[in-house]
This record gives sequence, structure tokens and C-alpha cells, in this order.
Amino acid sequence: MSGRGANGMKSYEFASLLCSRLCHDLLSPVGALNNGIELLSDEHDPEMRARCLELLGESARASANKLKFFRLAFGAAGGFADVVDTREARVAIEGLFGSDGRIQLGWIVDEPTMSKSALKVLLNLALIAGDALVRGGHLAVGAERHGSGLDIVIRAEGPRIVLDPELKSVLCGNSSEDTLAPRAAAAWLVRCLVKEGGGEVQVMDGEEGMLLIGASLPA
Repeated sequence: MSGRGANGMKSYEFASLLCSRLCHDLLSPVGALNNGIELLSDEHDPEMRARCLELLGESARASANKLKFFRLAFGAAGGFADVVDTREARVAIEGLFGSDGRIQLGWIVDEPTMSKSALKVLLNLALIAGDALVRGGHLAVGAERHGSGLDIVIRAEGPRIVLDPELKSVLCGNSSEDTLAPRAAAAWLVRCLVKEGGGEVQVMDGEEGMLLIGASLPA
């Protein structure tokens, strides 16, 4: 693949960034599975074995939830139709961020379906905002039609919010593709999809304890 996206990056270059990001995110739960299996093979106490099995189950669920989310946010999940059921996005976000109770989720999306590109924008913005809630908090995901267009707004509120400056720069179109790190893959995908659709992205993080990221997608 030698074609370039809306912002000039070659397809294989973006694929490399994305693979690095996915491997990084999956390393922890998959590594925990491996460690748990090793501990289980050496453990003979019934209570400790039960605890090992419990931890293995948690790691397996975390791995599955991440894979389901990444498949929808970055891959070709949703079939070959032009639109995707928004309930799939809600389930994916709840699985990624809501399973351990550290982040409380709010869903303010009345649209039953979205285009694949719009759904990917919503999911990746939710990923960026959720990752910024380093000590947990509340993550609200909203989308509303305006005529034939769509506005997506993600609000994160918590005791400590850390948005990587590189991600903000990429979202706002102020970063060069030549210096991108794998952690910026989601932001780069959002920027490309929104730009291709003739829309814009806005980031507001000036208020302590709150982060707002919005994307306006014309028809």
C-alpha cells in the first residue's frame, strides 16, 4: 500500500503506528494471562488457585473487551453496510472503560445508526478522553444531528485529567506526520476522517478537571 491519506501519511506508515499502539495496549492483559498460567501451574493451595483463576478471568475479559473495541474503532467491524448500529459502539465503550467501575459512563446518543467513519470518530475520541482520566471519573459520549450533519461531543470529568500534548496537537491539525508516535494513532485517524468529511475538531481543556473534545461532521 503506497497511497496517502487526507493528511499525507502513507497507508503503511499509519498501519505501522496503529499496530504499535494495539500491541502496547494488549501487552498488559495478555502478559497477565501468561503470568497467571505460570502461577497456577506451580500453586497447590485451593484458595490461591481460585484467586489465580479469578485473575485469569479478569485478564481474559480485558483482552476480549480491548479486541472488540479496536476491531470496531480501527477495523472493518460492522459488516459491509454503509451504516453501523450505534449500540455496538456503546457496548464497546462500556466494555473498555466501564467494566471495573473506575470510570462512570454516560451515553447521550439518540441516533440508532451512524456511518462507519462517524462511528470511528466517536469511538476514537472516546478512547482519547477515557485514557486522559488517569484517576477515573465520568466519561459522557454524545452525538446530535444538525440538519444532515452530525456533531459528536465527548466530555471527561475527573480529579486528574492528562491529555498528551501530542494528541491535542494532532487533533487540532498542528502536528507533522513525520514525528508521530504510536500513541497518536487514534488522534491521527480522527483528524484524517474528519478532514476527509469536510469537518473540524475542537479541543477544550482549559478548565481544571474537565476535557471537551468535539467533532463536527457535515453531510
